[in-house]
Formats: sequence, structure tokens, C-alpha cells
Amino acid sequence: MPIIVNLDVIMAKRKMSLNELSEKVELTLSNLSILKTGKAKAIRFSTLEAICQALDCQPGDILEFVEDK
Repeated sequence: MPIIVNLDVIMAKRKMSLNELSEKVELTLSNLSILKTGKAKAIRFSTLEAICQALDCQPGDILEFVEDK
């Protein structure tokens, strides 16, 4: 898939655990884990906004487009 989710990288830089982020964005651990592993098919803008606020980052820090070769 050409969209790469770098949530784990940003979380590591912010030294935030999945549990902490889950509490801050009010998202279940399982849904957050699906997003973190890149298995999510979609993300709501409201969820992306909450994640960006919690991690003090931009959407482009979390989502990256990589062309298939």
C-alpha cells in the first residue's frame, strides 16, 4: 500500500505509549493498534486531529505517500 503510517515513529520520538495515546485521543487500544500497524483502511479527520494534538505533530508526520515501484 502506498500510504505509510509512521505513528510508531512519532510515538517513540514523543516517548508516548499506546496506552497513553489511547487515553488522550479516546480511542480503543485495538483501533489504535490497527492504525499503528498500517492495517487501517481509513481514518477520520477528527481522529487524525486528536492524534496530532496529543503528539504535537502534523498529519504529514504520521501519514506518508510512497509510490509503488
